[in-house]
Amino acid sequence: MKFIRYSRFKGFDVSSLDLGGLMEALSNQMLDSGYNEDYWWTRERNEPDDSLDALRNAILQSLLDQEIISEQDVAEMLAENDGKFKGSLLEDLINQLIERLVEEGYLTLKELPPERITQQGGDGQGEIGEAQQRNIKFQVTEKGLDFLGYKTLQKLLGSMGKSSIGRHETNEQETGVEASLSSKPYEFGDVMNLDVTSTIVSALAREGTLDVPMNLEYSDLWVYQQDYRSSCATVVMLDCSHSMILYGEDRFTPAKKVALALAHLIRTQYPGDTLKVVLFHDSAEEVPISRLGSIQVGPYHTNTAEGLKLARRLLTAQRKDMKQIVMVTDGKPTAAFIDRNADDGVRGPRALYKNSMGNDPFVMDATFREVQACRKSGVMINTFMLADDPSLIEFVKKMTAITRGKAYFANPNNLTEFVLMDFLKRRVQRVK
Repeated sequence: MKFIRYSRFKGFDVSSLDLGGLMEALSNQMLDSGYNEDYWWTRERNEPDDSLDALRNAILQSLLDQEIISEQDVAEMLAENDGKFKGSLLEDLINQLIERLVEEGYLTLKELPPERITQQGGDGQGEIGEAQQRNIKFQVTEKGLDFLGYKTLQKLLGSMGKSSIGRHETNEQETGVEASLSSKPYEFGDVMNLDVTSTIVSALAREGTLDVPMNLEYSDLWVYQQDYRSSCATVVMLDCSHSMILYGEDRFTPAKKVALALAHLIRTQYPGDTLKVVLFHDSAEEVPISRLGSIQVGPYHTNTAEGLKLARRLLTAQRKDMKQIVMVTDGKPTAAFIDRNADDGVRGPRALYKNSMGNDPFVMDATFREVQACRKSGVMINTFMLADDPSLIEFVKKMTAITRGKAYFANPNNLTEFVLMDFLKRRVQRVK
């Protein structure tokens, strides 16, 4: 006779675990900006830890935070393996989770080649030791970054209740019917989306009788109107100077989440729009969305002029009805390039002029020249400030007045809300 022994289930069900919730809980680990509490004193940022052990630790912490497992469950699973994590049931379950994340396309794993051991001549003594550990790194895929942007967007829009934006799920209910816009008399060049009822009524009013076939003239034709929708080219300028992680809080990770959320919003809701990301520091560079998760701030100054110049060039190449810059910064300009030419008697690459105190006449003049160039090119600058320094306020006010943009005070907690709601509001205003 066969007996079946039942025992208490330990651990958690890997196959039924929501990977979306796990990725959302891991977002800070995936978008590490180099922030640490000692940066103010050491000026040394955290180097990104993309090892497999770091990923296991982050997953374990997120499981505990979501109360999927408890501290007691962890202690019991480790106790069965003499208190060791390696080879325990807990390690096996976390490894299965990592396999699911890889299979679903959220993460990729890459094994780096082992370090070569230099061979030395002569007769050496052999030794017994442990095998060299495999060096496996993880990386967030484009699908993973897009999902993080989607979760940021969903969290924001789902918490706002009723809105005039449309197409966003809320907890509110209402009654109503779908309505279309009114029709108008046909004009040369209009799309022939014919309003049959209005056309027949117009012909009857003119003819006085209903004859078959009906005699129609151009003046009888009526066509439906629809909303005019314009396209927009957007460049998100992210300040990655060292001050973004300097004053006791991480300001760069929320800025990266803004860019990811905007990318997802534009890709899914406004396919005619374009979005590019520019980092500005000592210089400026365009970065693809796929690299945004691994970018960290550094010991840089704030070269706003160079960032505006690059953003303007990218927007000028786009044939869109509207061009705008969304700049996220926490400090006033502190650096600008000096162009060397024959008149200076010095030849060579551009030199970087820096003044960490800010309000330097040369730096401010170079910055406002680029602001004026943006205005001439029809580029609007919307600035989101992560600081309330009086001199920064005056600088931003002047810059936004020149380009007829807007300026907002924000902090890392509400930055996403400010940027996305401003973007959506402008989309509604551009519907004519």
